[in-house]
Amino acid sequence: MTIRVVDTADVSEEATIGEGSSVWHLAQIRENAVLGKNCIIGRGAYIGEGVLLGDNCKIQNYALVYEPAKLADGVFIGPAAVLTNDLYPRAINPDGTQKSASDWDHVGVTLEKGSSVGARAVCVAPVTIGKWATVAAGAVVTKDVPPHALVVGVPARQIGWVGFAGVKLEDIGGGRWACPATGDIFEECDSTIRKVDA
Repeated sequence: MTIRVVDTADVSEEATIGEGSSVWHLAQIRENAVLGKNCIIGRGAYIGEGVLLGDNCKIQNYALVYEPAKLADGVFIGPAAVLTNDLYPRAINPDGTQKSASDWDHVGVTLEKGSSVGARAVCVAPVTIGKWATVAAGAVVTKDVPPHALVVGVPARQIGWVGFAGVKLEDIGGGRWACPATGDIFEECDSTIRKVDA
Protein backbone atom coordinates (compact mmCIF):
# COMPACT_ATOMS: atom_id res chain seq x y z
CA MET A 1 0.00 0.00 0.00
CA THR A 2 1.10 3.54 -0.64
CA ILE A 3 0.13 6.98 0.58
CA ARG A 4 -0.93 9.53 -2.03
CA VAL A 5 -0.48 13.22 -1.23
CA VAL A 6 -0.81 15.55 -4.21
CA ASP A 7 1.71 18.35 -4.49
CA THR A 8 -0.82 21.14 -3.84
CA ALA A 9 -1.86 19.68 -0.47
CA ASP A 10 -0.42 21.20 2.72
CA VAL A 11 0.44 18.34 5.08
CA SER A 12 2.43 19.01 8.24
CA GLU A 13 5.54 16.93 8.71
CA GLU A 14 4.21 16.29 12.21
CA ALA A 15 1.00 14.67 10.92
CA THR A 16 0.65 10.89 10.60
CA ILE A 17 -0.97 9.55 7.42
CA GLY A 18 -2.03 5.89 7.37
CA GLU A 19 -1.19 3.44 4.60
CA GLY A 20 -3.47 3.57 1.58
CA SER A 21 -4.72 7.07 2.38
CA SER A 22 -5.10 9.86 -0.21
CA VAL A 23 -4.90 13.62 0.35
CA TRP A 24 -6.17 15.67 -2.59
CA HIS A 25 -5.61 19.16 -3.99
CA LEU A 26 -5.50 22.12 -1.58
CA ALA A 27 -6.32 20.00 1.47
CA GLN A 28 -4.60 20.99 4.70
CA ILE A 29 -3.64 18.57 7.46
CA ARG A 30 -2.25 20.23 10.57
CA GLU A 31 0.35 19.23 13.13
CA ASN A 32 -0.19 16.03 15.12
CA ALA A 33 -3.28 15.04 13.17
CA VAL A 34 -3.51 11.27 12.78
CA LEU A 35 -5.24 9.62 9.81
CA GLY A 36 -5.86 5.88 9.87
CA LYS A 37 -5.49 3.52 6.93
CA ASN A 38 -7.35 4.06 3.64
CA CYS A 39 -8.67 7.53 4.45
CA ILE A 40 -9.64 9.97 1.69
CA ILE A 41 -9.25 13.70 2.28
CA GLY A 42 -10.98 15.67 -0.48
CA ARG A 43 -10.05 18.87 -2.26
CA GLY A 44 -9.78 21.87 0.05
CA ALA A 45 -10.65 19.91 3.20
CA TYR A 46 -9.16 21.03 6.51
CA ILE A 47 -8.05 18.62 9.26
CA GLY A 48 -7.13 20.51 12.42
CA GLU A 49 -4.21 20.10 14.77
CA GLY A 50 -4.36 16.81 16.68
CA VAL A 51 -7.57 15.59 15.01
CA LEU A 52 -7.85 11.79 15.10
CA LEU A 53 -9.34 9.78 12.21
CA GLY A 54 -9.84 6.02 12.27
CA ASP A 55 -9.46 3.73 9.27
CA ASN A 56 -11.53 4.10 6.08
CA CYS A 57 -12.79 7.63 6.79
CA LYS A 58 -13.88 9.86 3.93
CA ILE A 59 -13.72 13.63 4.28
CA GLN A 60 -15.30 15.26 1.23
CA ASN A 61 -14.30 18.48 -0.54
CA TYR A 62 -14.06 21.63 1.57
CA ALA A 63 -15.17 19.96 4.82
CA LEU A 64 -13.73 21.59 7.95
CA VAL A 65 -12.78 19.28 10.81
CA TYR A 66 -11.55 21.41 13.70
CA GLU A 67 -9.54 20.14 16.63
CA PRO A 68 -10.03 18.24 18.88
CA ALA A 69 -12.48 16.20 16.78
CA LYS A 70 -12.29 12.41 17.01
CA LEU A 71 -13.60 10.25 14.18
CA ALA A 72 -13.86 6.47 14.52
CA ASP A 73 -13.50 3.95 11.69
CA GLY A 74 -15.67 4.39 8.61
CA VAL A 75 -16.88 7.94 9.27
CA PHE A 76 -18.15 10.03 6.33
CA ILE A 77 -18.05 13.84 6.33
CA GLY A 78 -19.90 15.40 3.38
CA PRO A 79 -18.83 18.35 1.22
CA ALA A 80 -18.49 21.66 3.08
CA ALA A 81 -19.64 20.16 6.40
CA VAL A 82 -18.21 21.77 9.54
CA LEU A 83 -17.25 20.27 12.91
CA THR A 84 -16.85 23.26 15.26
CA ASN A 85 -14.68 23.60 18.36
CA ASP A 86 -15.64 26.75 20.29
CA LEU A 87 -18.66 27.18 22.58
CA TYR A 88 -18.34 30.97 22.79
CA PRO A 89 -16.64 32.21 19.61
CA ARG A 90 -15.10 35.67 19.78
CA ALA A 91 -12.17 37.29 17.97
CA ILE A 92 -11.36 39.47 20.98
CA ASN A 93 -11.43 39.28 24.77
CA PRO A 94 -13.76 41.52 26.82
CA ASP A 95 -10.88 44.03 27.22
CA GLY A 96 -10.57 44.34 23.43
CA THR A 97 -7.33 42.40 23.09
CA GLN A 98 -7.13 39.81 20.34
CA LYS A 99 -7.83 36.28 21.53
CA SER A 100 -5.00 33.77 21.36
CA ALA A 101 -5.07 29.98 21.60
CA SER A 102 -4.61 30.24 25.38
CA ASP A 103 -7.77 32.37 25.75
CA TRP A 104 -10.26 29.62 25.00
CA ASP A 105 -10.87 25.95 25.58
CA HIS A 106 -11.19 23.69 22.56
CA VAL A 107 -14.24 21.43 22.64
CA GLY A 108 -14.65 18.71 20.06
CA VAL A 109 -17.10 16.71 18.05
CA THR A 110 -16.94 12.92 18.36
CA LEU A 111 -18.18 10.69 15.55
CA GLU A 112 -18.59 7.01 16.30
CA LYS A 113 -18.07 4.09 13.92
CA GLY A 114 -19.86 4.26 10.56
CA SER A 115 -21.61 7.57 11.22
CA SER A 116 -22.22 10.13 8.45
CA VAL A 117 -22.56 13.90 8.27
CA GLY A 118 -24.21 15.24 5.11
CA ALA A 119 -23.17 18.13 2.88
CA ARG A 120 -23.07 21.58 4.52
CA ALA A 121 -24.23 20.19 7.87
CA VAL A 122 -22.77 21.75 11.02
CA CYS A 123 -22.02 19.86 14.23
CA VAL A 124 -21.75 22.37 17.10
CA ALA A 125 -19.25 21.07 19.66
CA PRO A 126 -19.38 19.38 22.03
CA VAL A 127 -21.63 16.72 20.54
CA THR A 128 -21.33 13.01 19.84
CA ILE A 129 -22.78 11.42 16.71
CA GLY A 130 -23.53 7.78 17.58
CA LYS A 131 -22.53 4.66 15.66
CA TRP A 132 -24.12 4.37 12.20
CA ALA A 133 -26.17 7.57 12.72
CA THR A 134 -26.81 9.96 9.82
CA VAL A 135 -26.91 13.75 9.95
CA ALA A 136 -28.83 14.99 6.89
CA ALA A 137 -27.43 17.62 4.53
CA GLY A 138 -27.78 21.13 5.90
CA ALA A 139 -28.69 20.06 9.44
CA VAL A 140 -27.31 21.85 12.50
CA VAL A 141 -26.58 19.43 15.34
CA THR A 142 -26.63 20.98 18.81
CA LYS A 143 -27.12 17.87 20.96
CA ASP A 144 -25.92 14.26 20.93
CA VAL A 145 -27.32 11.97 18.24
CA PRO A 146 -28.15 8.37 19.28
CA PRO A 147 -26.67 5.42 17.37
CA HIS A 148 -28.57 4.67 14.12
CA ALA A 149 -30.63 7.90 14.38
CA LEU A 150 -31.51 9.94 11.30
CA VAL A 151 -31.56 13.66 12.12
CA VAL A 152 -32.59 16.61 9.93
CA GLY A 153 -33.23 20.33 10.18
CA VAL A 154 -32.18 23.38 12.18
CA PRO A 155 -31.79 22.53 14.97
CA ALA A 156 -31.46 18.87 14.06
CA ARG A 157 -34.26 16.56 15.22
CA GLN A 158 -34.69 12.83 14.80
CA ILE A 159 -37.12 11.66 12.11
CA GLY A 160 -36.28 7.97 12.02
CA TRP A 161 -33.63 5.28 12.10
CA VAL A 162 -31.00 4.10 9.61
CA GLY A 163 -29.28 0.76 9.26
CA PHE A 164 -25.72 -0.09 8.31
CA ALA A 165 -26.36 0.85 4.65
CA GLY A 166 -27.51 4.35 5.62
CA VAL A 167 -31.02 3.82 4.24
CA LYS A 168 -33.99 4.95 6.35
CA LEU A 169 -35.57 1.96 8.06
CA GLU A 170 -39.21 1.00 7.61
CA ASP A 171 -41.45 0.61 10.65
CA ILE A 172 -42.82 -2.95 10.62
CA GLY A 173 -44.64 -2.62 13.95
CA GLY A 174 -44.03 -3.89 17.44
CA GLY A 175 -41.00 -1.67 17.94
CA ARG A 176 -39.25 -3.36 15.02
CA TRP A 177 -37.71 -1.82 11.91
CA ALA A 178 -36.58 -3.29 8.57
CA CYS A 179 -33.82 -2.12 6.24
CA PRO A 180 -35.09 -2.05 2.64
CA ALA A 181 -31.49 -2.31 1.34
CA THR A 182 -30.17 -5.26 3.35
CA GLY A 183 -33.25 -6.92 4.84
CA ASP A 184 -31.81 -6.55 8.35
CA ILE A 185 -34.33 -6.34 11.18
CA PHE A 186 -33.78 -4.03 14.14
CA GLU A 187 -35.62 -3.55 17.42
CA GLU A 188 -35.78 -0.54 19.70
CA CYS A 189 -33.62 -0.83 22.78
CA ASP A 190 -32.26 1.74 25.28
CA SER A 191 -33.04 4.89 23.22
CA THR A 192 -31.58 3.38 20.05
CA ILE A 193 -32.03 0.23 17.97
CA ARG A 194 -30.12 -3.03 17.63
CA LYS A 195 -30.00 -5.67 14.93
CA VAL A 196 -31.81 -8.87 15.78
CA ASP A 197 -30.99 -12.34 14.52
CA ALA A 198 -33.37 -13.64 11.85
